[in-house]
Amino acid sequence: MRTSFNIPDAVVEEFDQVWQDEGLDNRSRAVREAMQEYIESHSRLEDLSEDVIALVAFDYRHHEVIGELHGVQHDYQDVILNTSHTHQGEWCLESLFCQGTGERIRELTYRLRDFDGVNRVKIMVIRDK
Repeated sequence: MRTSFNIPDAVVEEFDQVWQDEGLDNRSRAVREAMQEYIESHSRLEDLSEDVIALVAFDYRHHEVIGELHGVQHDYQDVILNTSHTHQGEWCLESLFCQGTGERIRELTYRLRDFDGVNRVKIMVIRDK
């Protein structure tokens, strides 16, 4: 199947450099592998049902979403044990150390992804209880 995407030039250039450095044959192969990794990661998140310990990390443009992000974090203070915040120019990086039901942490992760000012949200499940 052929398809097209709107992706910033800088992201495409960096992506091309990475797959070429890894010795893959072509961009299509690299995109297929990246999509498969995304599917696997997303499926793992959907499968969480028991209590887990997880780290949720995300980067965002501070001035665009800080108020809304604080609101979300307050909504999930039952699972957020600790936060860490650092500034990287106009971008901020935040990490949330969480413990609670997989469903609740999954909801938090999806809420954080809802904002245009948030660039990436990554979750690392440290332990399934």
